[in-house]
Amino acid sequence: MDLLDDDPSGNTPEFSVSELSGAVKRMIEGEFGHVRVKGEVGRVSRPRSGHVYLDLKDDRAVLSGVVWKGVASRLETQPEEGMEVVATGRLTTFPGQSKYQIVIEDIRPAGLGALMAMLEKRKAQLQAEGLFDASRKQPLPYLPEVIGVVTSPSGAVIRDILHRLRERFPRKVLIWPVAVQGQRCAPDVVHAIEGFNALSPGGALPRPDLLIVARGGGSVEDLWGFNEESVARAAAASRIPLISAVGHETDTTLIDFVSDKRAPTPTAAAEIAVPVRMELLGWTGEAGARMTRAMGQRIETRSQRLRDLSRGLPRADTLLDQPRQRLDILADRLPRALIRGTEQRRVALSDVAGALRPSLLARTIAHGRESLGRRTDRLSLRPIEREIARSRDRLDTLARRLGEAGTRRLEDPATRLSGLSRLLETLSYKGTLARGYAVVRSGEGHVLTRKAEAEQAAGLEIEFADGRFPVGGSAPKPKARRKPGDKPEQGSLF
Repeated sequence: MDLLDDDPSGNTPEFSVSELSGAVKRMIEGEFGHVRVKGEVGRVSRPRSGHVYLDLKDDRAVLSGVVWKGVASRLETQPEEGMEVVATGRLTTFPGQSKYQIVIEDIRPAGLGALMAMLEKRKAQLQAEGLFDASRKQPLPYLPEVIGVVTSPSGAVIRDILHRLRERFPRKVLIWPVAVQGQRCAPDVVHAIEGFNALSPGGALPRPDLLIVARGGGSVEDLWGFNEESVARAAAASRIPLISAVGHETDTTLIDFVSDKRAPTPTAAAEIAVPVRMELLGWTGEAGARMTRAMGQRIETRSQRLRDLSRGLPRADTLLDQPRQRLDILADRLPRALIRGTEQRRVALSDVAGALRPSLLARTIAHGRESLGRRTDRLSLRPIEREIARSRDRLDTLARRLGEAGTRRLEDPATRLSGLSRLLETLSYKGTLARGYAVVRSGEGHVLTRKAEAEQAAGLEIEFADGRFPVGGSAPKPKARRKPGDKPEQGSLF
């Protein structure tokens, strides 16, 4: 017994850290395999991996949670900090940090109050960004050619819209089918709005002039897809004017605040989109009738005024009476006036003819002849001759200067050519050869400057100042002893 008391370990078994962590993990997962937890969402983290990490808390404890990427993309409601939610999942442990956590498979707001709180938070955020401002809303076209409708193709909403359009003013309608509730609602609506805006004007598929996003009435949960932030931003960014017609008149969603026009019902949206054709026809007919009556009255008024003015004008016969009488009087006076004029001109001609005597003409001719003689005396050739002499001297001077310039022009190139010739002779290697030097070339004509090159050459050629001298080999052969009386070998230098 004393030995057992002295043993510090006693009979307690030993576990490794991994074994103990695994045992705890199995126990927690076995006891809490599937749970639902209600709490407030605390810290929310969304790393690039796509997973969502968050905290669920109440006033006394905090529970870590994780939503894997595949589950997070399918959630109808994305968790946000401050939301009160009910999370469904399974408890497990994370041995790497010695903590337990819940792997969330579904998360929903905990009642209508949580949804309304989240909606008010989103609404305040979008309003702060200016997406609700009236200044950014686009005016609706008066009579659109093509209307795009974003709604469910199988509900009563599309039938009501088409029926109302046919009654008021038939137009072309493009329907983009979407899910109007559930987790596919928001992505489908966003894709539809962006798809309509991406169409090219005048393309094979016409681009709508007006969009209607419509859905029938329902609960807050049913209409929640139209409260998503992505839907509101897509509607605000639409370049095509947009009418929101979601729910009944008392229902309000975020898309109603960012749209260019809100309709209380889908049928009212069709009424806002187009005017009543019969009313337009009636108004046009009434306006045409009024214009016809106005033109008739205008013409009648002008005709009456013209008649009134015409009564104040004199008759044509009255206007011509006085001119006709004046013409008769002048016709009677004309012959007498002609006779009197002729007599006056005859008397004047007689007076002038009496003054023309031969002696007067003779004096006039003599005076003209004297004046002509004086003018002839003033015409002399001496000034012209002096001008010719001055011009001849100036011409001789210019000819002499031209000759001198031509001579200088010919002498300068000759002098420069002579200098260049002397410079060429000075720099030429011929002058160096004349001073006693020689140029050594190989048999192929290459200039040799080194002894090794000369030894390797097959033949040599030496150029002196007065010509070139070939050498048979690269090195002289030893002289053979000649016997007395022998002749030198042909081609030998000695």
